[in-house]
Amino acid sequence: MPLISKKGIQMPESPIRKLVPFAEDAKKRGVKVFHLNIGQPDIKTPKIALDAVKNNTLETLAYARSEGSETYRTKLAKYYIKNNIPVTANNIIATTGGSEALLFTIGSITDPGDEIIIPEPFYANYNGFSTASGVTVVPVISKIENNFALPKIEEFEKLITNKTKAILICNPGNPTGYLYSKEEIEKLRKIVLKHDLFLIADEVYREFTYDGLKHTSVLSLEGIDNNAIVIDSVSKRYSMCGARIGCIVSKNDEFIKTAIKFAQARLSPPTYALIASEAALDTPQSYFDDVIEEYVARRNTLIAGLEKIEGVKVANPKGAFYCVAELPVKDSDHFAQWLLEDFNLNNETVMVAPASGFYSTPGEGKNQIRMAYVLNKTDLNRSIEILAAALKQYPN
Repeated sequence: MPLISKKGIQMPESPIRKLVPFAEDAKKRGVKVFHLNIGQPDIKTPKIALDAVKNNTLETLAYARSEGSETYRTKLAKYYIKNNIPVTANNIIATTGGSEALLFTIGSITDPGDEIIIPEPFYANYNGFSTASGVTVVPVISKIENNFALPKIEEFEKLITNKTKAILICNPGNPTGYLYSKEEIEKLRKIVLKHDLFLIADEVYREFTYDGLKHTSVLSLEGIDNNAIVIDSVSKRYSMCGARIGCIVSKNDEFIKTAIKFAQARLSPPTYALIASEAALDTPQSYFDDVIEEYVARRNTLIAGLEKIEGVKVANPKGAFYCVAELPVKDSDHFAQWLLEDFNLNNETVMVAPASGFYSTPGEGKNQIRMAYVLNKTDLNRSIEILAAALKQYPN
């Protein structure tokens, strides 16, 4: 048999999706599974976006432009300007999800053997995107004890080499829900200028900030137009995960010219999804006000419930809709699979994401899980009851 590539063998499994077969088997046995493992909101997609597709009169479903339609990018630029991010349509490339935006970005700024520094835990697919490009992830560890705040800048300095090309952050964070302060973003601005690095910010959860806190985009900072790159997506903002429309935003003209070549190689983003995404930009602020109020209530429900379980430590998220919890178990991968294979409470169980897959440092996160509070409060309370009962029965 012909050999599989080393790169293919090294590609990591998704900690979010690798347990899906076990969940499906549980459902076949008649067990109800509460999905806290994936960031798929149950929030309704804005009707205006769905109607734009339903009521469209296209007779030929043609290719879009490789960088996305000009009308969409122009309208999207106005959205950014309203959010204190002064850009134009020419600074934007529409992509097939934020995932493709990250792949194009890493492909445009790195060569095989280069390094990207990422505070961990981080979105698990950063490992996969880096492996696909032959890039090494250099982690700087943040700790649950201080709510996964930005590690000290000195820790970043120690890791910078002549192979370092970028620092990558997710703000607000997946999987931690941590929201970087303006002061923390300013510290990153200084270090990328000092060492002439790119600062990539995955800002797909920008809308979801809580407790009166505000999001600071790296593109709102002065003096780093050639360093700053934003990754964005409609998936979470409008509960449109299936649309698969993301974008790259940067004022670095050379970077944009390079990334467009990657966009041309895959031809174009999907036309109907662009139509829906363009319409979604007219979603009223009241939609977000209601969604944020709901997420705050869900967060409070989940955190309060987890804090009552003996032996559980949990970080309090200030954004996005995830939290990381530390459990009194040795191996959360085994525990998560056991929940689906061997445990149920009155024919119900929960599915969580083992946190080790959100680290690149071997051994880190082995007793942690990520939970997404994307279910209603009744289901969250039931999930907490199931988790508490499971921890008492688990043969650790």
